Amino acid sequence: MPNFLRLIIGFAFLGAAVALMVFSFWGWGILLVFLSILIFVTFFYNEHMLLAQWYLRKDNMEKAAQALARIKNFEKELYKPQYGYYSLLIGLIESRKAPMKSEKHFKQALSFGLQMSHNIALAKLSLAGIAIGKRNKREAQMYLTEAKKADKNKLLADQIKQIKDQMGMMDKQQQVRYTR
Repeated sequence: MPNFLRLIIGFAFLGAAVALMVFSFWGWGILLVFLSILIFVTFFYNEHMLLAQWYLRKDNMEKAAQALARIKNFEKELYKPQYGYYSLLIGLIESRKAPMKSEKHFKQALSFGLQMSHNIALAKLSLAGIAIGKRNKREAQMYLTEAKKADKNKLLADQIKQIKDQMGMMDKQQQVRYTR
């Protein structure tokens, strides 16, 4: 459902709630106020994205992908600051299937803009992992340092350490190749 239509329905419910309260139907009026609040909340937080995040937490990638697939045209259905999170969610789902194909989604998420620093760190950490997969150590190191800066609350400290260990293993593999 397009966002402007949600606003129209929300204001219609709010107007009906006020009318019902004026005519002393308080119960129905309060119910419609709560429904209009729910509709206004879905303007800022799309229900399909919320479902996809919940399924990602439950590690059910198929249902998360189905929930995101219900968003046909993200530019019409989402609020502009949600574009980055939409791309981030698609990138996370894609990274399980084909990690190299998810790079464009993470870069797109960063270009749209993410508001929370730990989400920026997650996107950059994923890009660092992809760069390691491509054997591009300099790019991986750049994304890793940016992810470290963005991870202010140290939520991704273990993952950053794992990526550093993988970079160390990459150096050892190159040394073995050169000695043979």
